[in-house]
Order: sequence, then C-alpha cells, then structure tokens
Amino acid sequence: MTDLERRYLWLLRAYPADYRRARGAEIVGTYLDLADPERRWPSPADAADLARGGVRQRLRAVGAAGLIPGVRLAAVLSLLTATALAAVWSVLELRPPAPYWGIPALGPVATLGAGVWVGWLLPALALAVGSARWARRAIGLALLLTVVAVPVAELAGLPRPPLFILLPQVALGLVALALPDRLSMPVRLAQPLTAVGAAVATELLYPWEDHYYYGWTSIQIPQGVGLALLAVTLLLAIGLLVGGDRRGLWAALTLLTPICLLRLHDLVAAGPTALHGGPNVDRFGLAVAATAVTLIGPAALGGAVALAGRARRRTPAS
Repeated sequence: MTDLERRYLWLLRAYPADYRRARGAEIVGTYLDLADPERRWPSPADAADLARGGVRQRLRAVGAAGLIPGVRLAAVLSLLTATALAAVWSVLELRPPAPYWGIPALGPVATLGAGVWVGWLLPALALAVGSARWARRAIGLALLLTVVAVPVAELAGLPRPPLFILLPQVALGLVALALPDRLSMPVRLAQPLTAVGAAVATELLYPWEDHYYYGWTSIQIPQGVGLALLAVTLLLAIGLLVGGDRRGLWAALTLLTPICLLRLHDLVAAGPTALHGGPNVDRFGLAVAATAVTLIGPAALGGAVALAGRARRRTPAS
C-alpha cells in the first residue's frame, strides 16, 4: 500500500463505517486513478470532496439528508439579508453627525464602517456577474474587513459601527459561505437589485434631518430586518413542508442564530445590564447575550439531527 493510498483511506473515515466497507475500495481506487503518479498527498480539492461526501452520507444515514440543501437555501437568504443591510448602512454612513453634537466622525462618513459595508456589497456584484465561487471569496473578504475593523478602530481611536451591528453581519456571512455552486439567473440578479431597493427605501424612510446613523436607527433597522427574515423563513418552511420538503425547516434552524443576533440589542436592553435612555448597551451584557445566542443555532441543528436519527432507527421496528 502506497503512502497516497493510506492517506486517502484515512480521509475516507469521514464516511460511515458501513459505507466504507461497501464502497471504500472503489472510492479510493477512483481517486488513485485520477491522481498524478508522483503525488504523495491528496490534493486539497480531493480532501474537501471526501469531507463533503462523508458529511452527506452520515446525514443520509441518520435521516437528515435535507440538512445540506436546507443550509444552501439558508445561504441564499442570508446573503440577500446581508446585502440589504450593507446597502442600508452604506447610505446612512454618508450622514456623519453634526459637529455640534460632539460625536466623533471620520470626515465625510460616520465611521470605519463605510469601507466595511462597501466590502459587503461586493459579493452581490460577484454573484451577479461572476460565479458562486467568486461570491464566496468576496464574502470571505467582507468577513475579514468586518472583524479587522474592531481592533483597528480601538488601536487608532477611530469610530466604528456598534458590535450589535457587526455581529449579525458576521453570522449572516458565515451562513452565506454555503452558497450552492449553481444558482438561477433570477436569484443571482436578486442580490444587486436587493441592494438598490434597500438603498432607495432608506433614503425615503430615513430623511437626513430626522435620523442620525448610529442612534435609534441602528436599533430599528435590525429589528425590522430580523422580523422580516424570520417571517420569510417560516413561510418558506411551511410552503415546502406542504409538499413534503423539509429544506425550509433546516434553513430556519440554520438562520436561527443570525435572526437572534439581529434582535440582540432587544435581548440585552431587556436585561439588568441595559443602559436605559439611549441606544447603547453594556458590553458585558452584550458579550453574554451574544455568546448564548451564538450557541442556539448549532444546538438546535444538533438536536434536530439527533431526533431525525432516533426517528429513523425506530422506523424499521414499527
């Protein structure tokens, strides 16, 4: 046995044991036939392919085969939401506070967030004119910009968007990384059209003279977007379930954490650590609530997979 074959066999552990015994030799043989004779290690693409195949087979074995299609559906909804929010925040970033307010600004824009939100509009453009692969790369760049903005702002003493604005954007971006490779043209074009629609709606609903960017506006908008995403997800879940399709249920569970993070300010403001009388919240309360909310989605998904497996084991005996 060569080193390459041994390493492919090790990667094959991603598959269930029964599946490995039945088809393991065939799978490894196929990879070996396609590999370069001089290769000693599996390529990253082969390793990722084996990992994806193993996850699919394990989910199918426990009766949760709809999870991956559900996550992909959630990714599309997540990117649409992230795009809409980025367009909204981009418009409002162009409205720095008046000097007499005494709130620090960054020249013609309010904060470092101006660059962050432009980064979040790139995936929509990449998906519309390019491919899902380029969109995922743009999402990765946007995630990096979002995360880096926090330490850069602290070190340089520059204003940045509040954490309760940045956290849901990160969660939406992480889900959006699961975009399927093949998407219809209407879905691809929906991304930039969503950005344009959100920007126009922001101009109409929040006139310059009535609202400042990171005041109450930054609470109202995530609240509304969170409720809208929840409503759309539930309607999709119910509609698909009528036809026996559980993708919507898996999508709803996948989006549970981003939806809760969009309502994060409400959760903190309702607690004992809230700073009443304004849009600010205590950092400790924010950290505790964000940690708890972040665990909700994975816990719900894990519980659903476990229940699906238990139901599948009971079915043959019934």
